[in-house]
Amino acid sequence: MWRRSHEGFLQALRFPLAMKHRILGRTGLSLSELGFGGWAIGGNAHGNSYGPTDDNVSIAAVQRAVGLGCNFFDTADVYGWGHSEEILGEALEGHRDEVFIATKVGGDFYHGGVRMNFDPGYLAFALERSLKRLRTDHVDLYQLHNPPAEMMGDPETYESLDALKKENKVLHYGVSIHEPFEGLLCLEAGKPETLQVPFSIFRQEWIGELFAEARKAGVGLIAREPLGNGFLAGKIAPSARFPPGDIRHHWPPQMVAARSAVAERLSFLKRDGRTLAQAALQFVLSFPEVSTTIPGCKTPAQVEENLGTAHAPPLSNEEIAGVRKMYGKEQGA
Repeated sequence: MWRRSHEGFLQALRFPLAMKHRILGRTGLSLSELGFGGWAIGGNAHGNSYGPTDDNVSIAAVQRAVGLGCNFFDTADVYGWGHSEEILGEALEGHRDEVFIATKVGGDFYHGGVRMNFDPGYLAFALERSLKRLRTDHVDLYQLHNPPAEMMGDPETYESLDALKKENKVLHYGVSIHEPFEGLLCLEAGKPETLQVPFSIFRQEWIGELFAEARKAGVGLIAREPLGNGFLAGKIAPSARFPPGDIRHHWPPQMVAARSAVAERLSFLKRDGRTLAQAALQFVLSFPEVSTTIPGCKTPAQVEENLGTAHAPPLSNEEIAGVRKMYGKEQGA
């Protein structure tokens, strides 16, 4: 009994402060600055994920995140062909009023294989199925999942999302994108309230090419892949190979080795009380334009490390400048 009580006391000491929150642009939603990325918990039965998972462990990870103050959970219907949403729905049952749920749509896996589909009828069809899996009557944020660039700047693209908002099945909507120019197209359309971008130490181009414009437009930014597909945790060897179903399975060995080498050069960011992964997350959050970041989590231990970023020693201005300078050299600037 003493041992359990003692361990609980020590656990409380590990996270003595409340999770910090930021406003998600003009949505007004107050999100924990450290969210939960649900890509990996979809498992790899259909590929395009991060290796095998254990559903019980995934559920425990989600519930641990809630317990540590995380209130933003992001997924997509195509992750595990609905399985990530099912896991979140089960794990968050009884906590719906405490959290914000975001999902994405556009990867149509219902009609054989996966193809892009952003037809208005399909969006409504897919949303109903997402709501059922998530065990809710609405999503706080519905995001178009990497649509073609020609759609992003067209205001008509968003008419079907406006209709879903009127039904109160979607409270807010945004777009998940790959490149800064796509974000600028979305801003020109004037409709999306959020943009989800792959922002990390590996991909800093957003800072100069999108952040200021998004801030002016009141568009909230969600930073995905902040750990660079796991490499910025500093635990992946240059010779690492990944199992089938893992998105990194087909990556060229040179790419794996290069990313691992960059992580090694970033070891100067580690210090007592701060892991490299936490430093990488702090770098992303050092930019106020970012409302929240959503590192992927498969286990309670990963959740604890990621959310522990809020209470780790912060990066200094000199460390941030060092990371920026290192990126500039990598880009030949």
